[in-house]
Amino acid sequence: MKKTVTYVFIILISGGILTYLIMFQHASFLAVIHSNELNKEILNESLKLGQQFLVNNQKPDGSFNYEYNFVDDSFTPGNSQVRQAGALWGLALSHQDMPTIEAKAAIEKSISFFEQNTAKSDVGLYIVYPGESRGRTGTMALVALGLIDFLRAEPDHPNKNQYDSLLSGYISQILSWQMADKRFFSGYNLTDGKGTSNPSPYFCGEILLTLCKAAKYQGYSHLKENIVESASAMYDIYVTAARKEDFDSNTTKGFYQWSSMSFYEIYAAGWDDQWAEKTIELAYWMIDTHRTLMRTRNTAYAHEGMTSAYELAKLSGDDWAMQKIGTVVDIGLEKLISWQVGGPLQNEFLKRNVPTSHIAIGGVMNKQDEPTLRIDVTQHQNHAMILAKRFIYSEE
Repeated sequence: MKKTVTYVFIILISGGILTYLIMFQHASFLAVIHSNELNKEILNESLKLGQQFLVNNQKPDGSFNYEYNFVDDSFTPGNSQVRQAGALWGLALSHQDMPTIEAKAAIEKSISFFEQNTAKSDVGLYIVYPGESRGRTGTMALVALGLIDFLRAEPDHPNKNQYDSLLSGYISQILSWQMADKRFFSGYNLTDGKGTSNPSPYFCGEILLTLCKAAKYQGYSHLKENIVESASAMYDIYVTAARKEDFDSNTTKGFYQWSSMSFYEIYAAGWDDQWAEKTIELAYWMIDTHRTLMRTRNTAYAHEGMTSAYELAKLSGDDWAMQKIGTVVDIGLEKLISWQVGGPLQNEFLKRNVPTSHIAIGGVMNKQDEPTLRIDVTQHQNHAMILAKRFIYSEE
């Protein structure tokens, strides 16, 4: 009898350990047993609502409500110039994927807002965000990305020459902030546009992606050599060196999705073929070391990077990487879509807390039971779904 009890106990413990490993530790187990739950229909419905959220939360001046609590119908004090710029880019991306009259008008209004708050320097143009004491280079990068992707969606826009000129001024200013080690200042003075402050992995990554897209899609091909050199220098500092100091490095996390999206653009353009393997390895780091599926807050940022890694796995013929990364994206995005107000997969918290205002519809929570809706959370999730549609669910 004692032996039987012991065997049962061992079996239960072993089963518990195995379940833990399968569910939380290594996605390699999940990749073997998981069958996809998401599809293009769900992604399209969620993306449509996410676009609607950003449009409905635009203010008359062209900026956006920063954070809204849909349970007590209140707006959170405070703002973020970088996330305001990200909302512009997010709308441009969603309009590129799912064009609407409303999104187009909101993008034009947002561009106008930033243009009205733009100053001229000796080398280019820079944004002076209202109420701020200094500029952030990430703001500039994201507004430039908004212009790039809006012009890709609207190549015959009546304001094309105006937008091209604005983009040219921003790109010139951004390049003036490059340091000797190929990274970029994180801030700039509002009086003259001169760069200040130590580099940031977030802003360097955002700038790298901006330059990649400008070179590939808007005629800035002369930047190619600089981009390739900057990518390698940033990888050495923000990935290799950072992970030697701390293998689960916050520095690498900050650089993660921006670098992965940039490395995809570099590889797909045929500029440097080393980036497929490195981006896939970074995705494994995000999955197995940073443990994306265990995170309790919104991880859409990680899925922006992982969807890019999935496509690089496809382009380089790495079937196992496609299976592993695709599994994590499928599980992760399904969970995150369940945090969308009015979305196709609403969780129990959302079903119990029906919003009183239409401006909440389509917004995404940062946690499964946290009723605040921030513009950047929805923007990142929209983009992750766009990339998932394009790279993973494209054949459905």
